[in-house]
Amino acid sequence: MKKSDLLPKKLCSILLILSITAGLCACKETAADDASSTDALDDGEVYFTMGEAEPAPEDAPAESDGSGVIEMSIAGDYIIYDSMYNYAQTLTDDGSYDFKPMVRNLRKYTENCDLNYYNQETVLAGDELEPSSYPAFITPTEAGDAMLDLGYNLVSTATNHALDGGEDGVLAQLRYWKKNSDKAFMTGTFESQEKRDEVHILECNGITYSMLSYTYATNGIPRPEGKDYLVNVWPTDFDINDPDMDVEYHKYKEQVKKDVEAVRDKVDFLIVCMHSGVEYAVDESEYQRDMAQYLASLGVDLVIGTHPHVIQPAEYIGDTLVYYSLGNLLCAQMQDDYYNKVTSVLATMTIRKTNDGGEKKVTIENVKNHLMYSYYDQGSWTDYCVVSFEDPQIENFLPEYEDVYETYSEQFLKRDDRLTMEPCA
Repeated sequence: MKKSDLLPKKLCSILLILSITAGLCACKETAADDASSTDALDDGEVYFTMGEAEPAPEDAPAESDGSGVIEMSIAGDYIIYDSMYNYAQTLTDDGSYDFKPMVRNLRKYTENCDLNYYNQETVLAGDELEPSSYPAFITPTEAGDAMLDLGYNLVSTATNHALDGGEDGVLAQLRYWKKNSDKAFMTGTFESQEKRDEVHILECNGITYSMLSYTYATNGIPRPEGKDYLVNVWPTDFDINDPDMDVEYHKYKEQVKKDVEAVRDKVDFLIVCMHSGVEYAVDESEYQRDMAQYLASLGVDLVIGTHPHVIQPAEYIGDTLVYYSLGNLLCAQMQDDYYNKVTSVLATMTIRKTNDGGEKKVTIENVKNHLMYSYYDQGSWTDYCVVSFEDPQIENFLPEYEDVYETYSEQFLKRDDRLTMEPCA
């Protein structure tokens, strides 16, 4: 991020079984007392079993036939600036922070989903380190609590800000997510090479899945010598600005391939989170497109792009659904350039596994893309909240919402006419 545009990991040898109580709203993970019911795994594999969902309708396929359905939502960059945590502190009487009012309107999208993903842009380490804003973001952990409260249970932390608090910040954030491992799965940053190389196999509603996460860089902050595992970096050289000529970029493809192949045949559905691109560019870069095409060639099902902080187009590459940039879910960036930094796409979709005569097939269906607005009072830097363009109240937050909706719907949909945007109010 540019100042002028801003105003706020021998391998694991134990078998970890997390039993998730998955209600209608979300799949949740809790530690199990008995590991005897789980099949043996290879070293370095971590297996999460997701709990039973609500009883299926009478006409639904029997669980034993190998079918299953997951309802999922994905959201963009969650960036917490000083004005935001200062405002969150005014909402409490004890010096803590309350971010829940800022994201309360997201519940209508998360409560009916089993899996909910978002990108944790800034480092959740404010319970151990002093909160801070640009250029090195340390965020109160209550910001994470607010998202967990909504049912967000898939989180990426491989971002260009991952090393803002140095190694101490990475480890502090890891302790936060470890403490909340009964609620969410986080990936992208790690405490050791063994942890970084673990193969995570998760399960929900009869469907196995996994998620990998990478960032293009760490804002010039080097990883400590011998500790590249702290954050996954798929390097891109914007001075070269040509994937074909970038030696280090192509070299890292072998690591990505190794990561994908370690899990691809073990799961039904594979997600890769790509934190890459050019900030504020309304179209994907050559690097983003090359990454997406490479991941599609490896059999990744869903690519979730973040970092540019504005909405970029989405498209299918073969059967792979690619979101190049979802935009800023919640932030305090300037509301200029026709609100491009404060609009985002929140997508919901159905992941369906079928079994036809022993032939398994996994598809993404019922994709719905929702345009969101990250509002705040520009005069007082208060009253932060996310509002959907589908909400009749949107006109109270953004009077020109219809024109803004048309602008970013057109931008988002221009690559693939199979995709749609949910209508505004």
